Parts: sequence; C-alpha cells; structure tokens
Amino acid sequence: MKVQSYLSFEGRCDEAIAFYGKALGAEVVQLMRYSDAPADMPPDADGCAGAMPGPDKVMHAVLRIGETELMASDGRCSGQAEFKGIMLAITAPTEADARKWFDALADGGQVMQPLIATFFSPGFGMVGDRFGVGWMVVVGH
Repeated sequence: MKVQSYLSFEGRCDEAIAFYGKALGAEVVQLMRYSDAPADMPPDADGCAGAMPGPDKVMHAVLRIGETELMASDGRCSGQAEFKGIMLAITAPTEADARKWFDALADGGQVMQPLIATFFSPGFGMVGDRFGVGWMVVVGH
C-alpha cells in the first residue's frame, strides 16, 4: 500500500508548480489540463459538482520532490485553498539543505517555528508557504 498527498490549489496550481520547482527542485512527472479531457465528456463527469474549471487549469499533476511524488490540481478553482490540520515533512540530509529549503518555502509565507537546533535534531522548523501549505523541515540523523 502507498499513501500519497494530493493538494488542491483552487486555481493557483501552475503558480504552485513553478514555486516548488524553484524552492525544492520539484520535477513535473505528469500534467493534465482540463482541455486534455475528451470533448464528449459531460460537464460533471469529473465527479465534481458544478461546472468544470477553465480549460487552461490543471486537472491533475504529479510532482517528484526528491524520492516523493506529490499530486496536485486546481480543484474547483474557488480562489482560496485551505490546508488545515496537515503538514508535509521534509527530512534534509544536512543543516545547509534544511536552511535552503526552509528559507525558500518561507518566501512569501509565514514562519511558524524558526529553524533551530533542538534536542532531537540539529535543525527543525515549521513554515506555511505562500499557498498555505504547512511544512516541517528537519535535519535527519
């Protein structure tokens, strides 16, 4: 069994893909836009209530960040994504990597816990990025 994260950016998925590419070196593995759907697909065939988002919006994307695949889409394009009660965790091999990734994620976001040495790691911090996604960055042993 494999459990993966699927994030709905509510209309800002292209922006998020570019941001994670720059901040974390994320690579696009797969990208489908609503315009890629079959022309004869009924408007509600995607399983969502209401009209489909615009054709240029991301229906489904897979990003590879290190050894992990993160899935994402524009969702229903409501304009404001809400990522409550979850965080994504990054284990960095070095303090320098942790600092680089933490600072990149914090750009335009909000630091919740500065990256500091703790009893369990030489570096641990928490940040909400510019999209509201929570991240824990920890230096592994």
